[in-house]
Amino acid sequence: MSTPPTSVLPASSGAAPLSSNQGATLMAAVAGYVDTLGFVALFGLFTAHVTGNFVLIGAELARPGHGVLLKLLAFPAFILAVAASRVIALACERRGYNAVRALLSLQALLLLGFMLAGLWGHPIRGSEHPLAIAAGLMGAAAMGLQNGMGRLLLSKLTPHTVMTGNVTQLVLDLTDCLIGKGSPELRSRIQKMLWPILAFGAGAILGALAFVQIGWLALVPALLAVAFLAWRGIAA
Repeated sequence: MSTPPTSVLPASSGAAPLSSNQGATLMAAVAGYVDTLGFVALFGLFTAHVTGNFVLIGAELARPGHGVLLKLLAFPAFILAVAASRVIALACERRGYNAVRALLSLQALLLLGFMLAGLWGHPIRGSEHPLAIAAGLMGAAAMGLQNGMGRLLLSKLTPHTVMTGNVTQLVLDLTDCLIGKGSPELRSRIQKMLWPILAFGAGAILGALAFVQIGWLALVPALLAVAFLAWRGIAA
């Protein structure tokens, strides 16, 4: 599909849209925050880094503890959300709507559902509780949409849901600088990679601490951040 020109997500408020670096940094913070909050709240479930659940499923089968049903169901929920991001993006393109705004709005609604299911079921005492499953599926779907957007519509931004590739590239670039092979382009890429990595890490720490302090209401900042992105916009 074609890439939207100039502004990936035009601002509707009249304010200047966020730069691509600012947008990637905020989205990375959301991913780290939600992923860690889900892990702490739902017995080791990854919502953004969903393939990590395969490792946990293997560990669970070796040493049974909380069960694997939720982790198994999270993967198809994530896949369906990624597929939905493609379908929604194509539908928006045909109708002249802004696909990123539509997807961010849907992500915010899924995060709201994630929070409400958790609040309704609190205290959730097992991963196979129906509301634990509902919360986990909505969390995985919300982050599946963010992953889909990153590939389809925000490909010029630094990847912002899984940091392994970013850390690898950052280390390679820093090594080149240290051995005298640096360049202005390389230093620019280092800066572009560094802030989302730091934001993801900070989001992960804050997500865990916030859940311990205020429970499921800790999802409010992530929900507001996604809504802010939809309202403010991201410059390409």
